Amino acid sequence: MRVGAVQMSSQDRVHENLARAELLVAEAAQRGADLVCLPEGFAYLGQETGRRELAEVRGGDGTIQSAVSSWARRHGTHVLAGGMPIVSPDPNRPYNTSLLFGPGGTLLASYDKVHIFDVALDDGTVLSESVATTAGSDIVVVDGPGARLGLSICYDLRFPELFQQQRARGAEVCALTAAFTETTGQAHWHVLLRARAIETQCFVVAAAQVGTHGPSRRTFGHSLVVDPWGRLLAELEAGEGVVTADIDLDVLYSVRRQMPVWQHRRVLGS
Repeated sequence: MRVGAVQMSSQDRVHENLARAELLVAEAAQRGADLVCLPEGFAYLGQETGRRELAEVRGGDGTIQSAVSSWARRHGTHVLAGGMPIVSPDPNRPYNTSLLFGPGGTLLASYDKVHIFDVALDDGTVLSESVATTAGSDIVVVDGPGARLGLSICYDLRFPELFQQQRARGAEVCALTAAFTETTGQAHWHVLLRARAIETQCFVVAAAQVGTHGPSRRTFGHSLVVDPWGRLLAELEAGEGVVTADIDLDVLYSVRRQMPVWQHRRVLGS
């Protein structure tokens, strides 16, 4: 299984973002990717309130979903559409959802971001995702092209129990789509991704946003793939593009056999 992580610098112009994403998905497919992961906000990265007008019905024929479905079908590959707005029970606060499309263009799975990002950093960055986003509540693990995939989005990375639950449901690859801020990315991106890989003994694939989005938002980039031993297999530090790596499940089985932490794990009471 070969995975591809797409790195973008999306803005608030949906059609331009989709045109760029289409080219990058094609590049990943040409490089043999069986699974192509797009970053969070691949179709729109602007004001949180702007997501309301773009929200699509899950599994419907909206502009964004139709585009991603057609790319998967055209290239005969799985495509994970990173966080995009999907209609929720609250019309003012859609879900932030990742959608997995199969090679036939069919929607195979969807994951609504569980952990919502509300922060005020000392560098002046203020992000209040909850103003325009409804939190999800379900853990999603799905059969992918040759491996079980656990789905997560950006801020989820800071909550190891989510990834432990993915492992409990048979995850072998944890697929994260993100728009990590530059400040938090410099401090924590690599260590958190490697920690999640080591803790779960899974491969981790992380597709990220990079650069400047609007007047004040900056993202870290560094899309990458980590193996279950915590080794960095591939990384794109800056700029838009694609990074690919091969997922060898024999490596995963070897790590789990030699270091059987799952058998040693004890869930302690409070």
